[in-house]
Amino acid sequence: MIPWLKRHSRSRIHGIWMILTLVFVILMPFFLGVGLYLKSSMLLGQESLWDLLFSSEWKPLSGKFGFLSFIISSTWVTLLALLIAGPICLLTAIHLTQYARSYVLRLMHPVIDILAGIPSVIYGVWGILVIVPFISRYLAPVFGVEVSGYSILAGAVVLAVMIIPFILNILIEVFNTIPDELSEASLSLGASKWQTVKRVLVKKAFPGIVSAFGLGLSRAFGETIAVLMVVGNVAKIPEGVFQPGYPLPALIANNYGEMLSIPMYDSALMLAAFVLFAVVLFFNLISRLTIIRLEKHQ
Repeated sequence: MIPWLKRHSRSRIHGIWMILTLVFVILMPFFLGVGLYLKSSMLLGQESLWDLLFSSEWKPLSGKFGFLSFIISSTWVTLLALLIAGPICLLTAIHLTQYARSYVLRLMHPVIDILAGIPSVIYGVWGILVIVPFISRYLAPVFGVEVSGYSILAGAVVLAVMIIPFILNILIEVFNTIPDELSEASLSLGASKWQTVKRVLVKKAFPGIVSAFGLGLSRAFGETIAVLMVVGNVAKIPEGVFQPGYPLPALIANNYGEMLSIPMYDSALMLAAFVLFAVVLFFNLISRLTIIRLEKHQ
């Protein structure tokens, strides 16, 4: 074969398989969504989606599948975890990239990677041994509440610790990509270090900060084992952070497998997975649109 023709054939083959893999990645969320919808179609054919999502009555053996309490529990745990982890991650990233010496950042990178690599069940055990007793014995009595400690707050604290490495890694990269010239120009005009960080660097990094928090929110919403171990798993709408909850991932993990012999129950769990999938996609879409809008106004 002529050398140039051989090179051309190789180039076309490589181009084709790269395009195929790209198409596969793009279509994967679509296939996942369609598969979950088809598996949950049995329940959707008998009950309206509105009634399923906005009813809190969960009695599977009586044919009543209300997901409201699970959705609210997931929302409470996720948002509270982000409120705890967000300021910690942002201030830590600012300190490591703007104030700390370079060796501190080099030392922190493996620490962050170790935290990110710890299995979620270890975080769950830590939550049972430390967070649950602390809430039960010390924190809840301050507010005049007697609880077992297995609560929305316990799940949020454990979840916050789990997502801190994920968000922090992204924020460090975001701040490291900001050109040094911006800081130098601000400092040369007489601004203090903190004024430069607050009015120049944070403003420049704001789209990246939104992206990090959006990805952290999506990651937190789908966490299962650690939250399942400390949140209480009571199928009712929580009335406060000291009350037990039952997030959607915990519902699926607790029941899927043993309930496959009950078709309607299996369909309900698939609908829970479909709702979880849709919510994560919604969070990602909103964060992406927000980033695009912020970048246009910068």
